[in-house]
Amino acid sequence: MLEQKLLYEFKDKELLDEACRHSSYVNEQGAADMRDNERLEFLGDAVLSLVIGHILMQRYPNLPEGDLSRMRASLVNEFQLAKIAKSMNLGVHIRLGKGEIQTNGRRKKSILADAFEAVIAAVYLDGGFSAAFAFIDRHFSKLVRAIAEPALNHDYKSQLQEVVQVVQGMVPAYEVIRENGPDHDKTFVVQIRVGELLTEGTGKSKKMAEQDAARKALERIKCEGC
Repeated sequence: MLEQKLLYEFKDKELLDEACRHSSYVNEQGAADMRDNERLEFLGDAVLSLVIGHILMQRYPNLPEGDLSRMRASLVNEFQLAKIAKSMNLGVHIRLGKGEIQTNGRRKKSILADAFEAVIAAVYLDGGFSAAFAFIDRHFSKLVRAIAEPALNHDYKSQLQEVVQVVQGMVPAYEVIRENGPDHDKTFVVQIRVGELLTEGTGKSKKMAEQDAARKALERIKCEGC
C-alpha cells in the first residue's frame, strides 16, 4: 500500500489520488471534474524548497547563504526526487495515459519527480505544514546528512578524474554554460561530460560549480546499477 511506503496516512484519500494522476491519464478520461497532479506539483515544489531551506538553516547555523543554496539545489533537483520516488515504488501508483505507459513513463525521472512533489503538496493540504515538514524530514534526513559530510574542502574533481581514468580511461570535460545574477553576485552553472554521463553544478565561483558538478557525477557513477 502506497501510504505505508510514504509513512503517512491520509485523512482525505482523494488528495493522494490526485497526486498520482498524470495529465496524460486525465486527458484520456475526458472527465471535466477530474484534476491532474500539476497544480499539486506546483505547490509541492514551493513547500519542499521552504522546508529544506528551514532544515538546512537549523542544522548548519554557521554555513553562509551560498553554501546553503548549493546544498538545497543538490537536494531538491529532479535526480534526487526521482531517486526517492523510486525507493518507495511510487511509479507503480502513478496513473498514466496509454502513450506514457508504452514509453515506460513510470520510470521517467521527470514524471517520478513531479509526482513526488505532488505527494508533498497532498500531505501539506491534508495535514498542514507540520505534517509536510515531518514527511520531508523523514525522507530527506539521510540525504541532508550525506550532502554535508563531504564539505567544501573535498576535491571531487580529483576523485572523479581518478575514477574515470581507472574505470573508463576518460578525462572529464568541464564547461561553463550559464552565469546568473549581477557581476557582484554571480552564480555559475558548469556542465561536466564524462562519456555519455552529463551533470550540472552550481556555485558562487567557477571552481565551486565545477566541484558541485564533479560531486554529482560521482554520485551518478556510484548509483549506476543500484
